[in-house]
Amino acid sequence: MRIVIDTNVVVSRFLSPAGVPARFFAYWQAEAFEWLVSEAILAEYQRALTYKHVRTRHLLDDDEIAQLVDMFRRLAVLVEPEENFQAIVDDDDDNKYLAAAEAGGAEYIVSGDEHLLKLREHQGIRILSPAVFLALLNQGE
Repeated sequence: MRIVIDTNVVVSRFLSPAGVPARFFAYWQAEAFEWLVSEAILAEYQRALTYKHVRTRHLLDDDEIAQLVDMFRRLAVLVEPEENFQAIVDDDDDNKYLAAAEAGGAEYIVSGDEHLLKLREHQGIRILSPAVFLALLNQGE
């Protein structure tokens, strides 16, 4: 199974090491799914992890954040989505997740973002909250 993970979920994983996002990252490490990323998504992960209010909670410095994002680049599946992809008009920034999902043949996008969750599905790609995705993974055990 292939998935795209929204930035808010990645950040949540580092803010709450025992929370839902952290638990499904363990599934990724166990190779239960393939994580799809694009350079635009990786850049947003890095940018969001450096926000002052986020950094005060995860306590990672710039080098540690850069190493973390580089690890994601190496271990996830890097896709090159179509540029100028426009499916969500309310928040253009969310289009990068849909574009990466299409480019990589994803089955799911995992997000806490209301614009994405409101879609529920795009081109056969289901859009799920972290809790619902974790429940789906737990069913497969």
